[in-house]
Amino acid sequence: MDRLRNECPWDREQTMESLRNNTIEECFELTDAILTGDMNEIKKELGDMLLHIVFYSKIASETGDFDIADVADAISEKLIYRHPHVFSDTEVSDAAQVSRNWEALKLKEKDGNKSVLSGVATGMPALPKAYRIGQKVANVGFDWQKREDVWAKVKEEIAEVEVEIVAGNHDNLEAEFGDLFFSLTNAARLWGINPDTALERTNRKFIKRFNYLESKTIAQGRKLTDMTLEEMDVYWEEAKKIQDSDKEIKTP
Repeated sequence: MDRLRNECPWDREQTMESLRNNTIEECFELTDAILTGDMNEIKKELGDMLLHIVFYSKIASETGDFDIADVADAISEKLIYRHPHVFSDTEVSDAAQVSRNWEALKLKEKDGNKSVLSGVATGMPALPKAYRIGQKVANVGFDWQKREDVWAKVKEEIAEVEVEIVAGNHDNLEAEFGDLFFSLTNAARLWGINPDTALERTNRKFIKRFNYLESKTIAQGRKLTDMTLEEMDVYWEEAKKIQDSDKEIKTP
């Protein structure tokens, strides 16, 4: 990185702001590799992420703010502080208690992060943000006493969506859909499901089935717009059966 900043015109021009979108893209590429389970791709994407960490640290070192050693030291100190059950004499019974202790320790840190929800990044996508909010408030006791109780909230929100559909108020309907999604996100959390991962699993499943349907249509020399819904359903059901039998859907 020292040589790149000195000898490469592109690398020399980069700033933290110019790298930001590339970093976000690399994060998504890493998550894609993790979801596919391709260890070689995960290795490569981790390398890309590491490059960005080194890049940001190099830029900061040029202004005298911090360097890569400071970054490593800071995370080491944080991990030691937030794991007293490992590095000190605190005792914990399970992972849930570790999470609660973690959030309590974060509130004690002297970095201005005094609010329970102040650590939730404003730029996070809405679904993982909702999940993180639920996690954080649950760690301080703001949660359903029994996880089964969440379904009453989900049903309540569905009923409110239905009311606004009849009323025809688009702004209110948007708000109620948001409440419904938030309650479903909490329901998933209470059953140990990450809603973002679950939704992405469905996205990928849908894409495979639809690609199968589309390829079958093209193989007949037809267009999807010329197909009836009943005709498309035939290939959709074929794709479902292939997936249900644990076979990979292959397009002609």
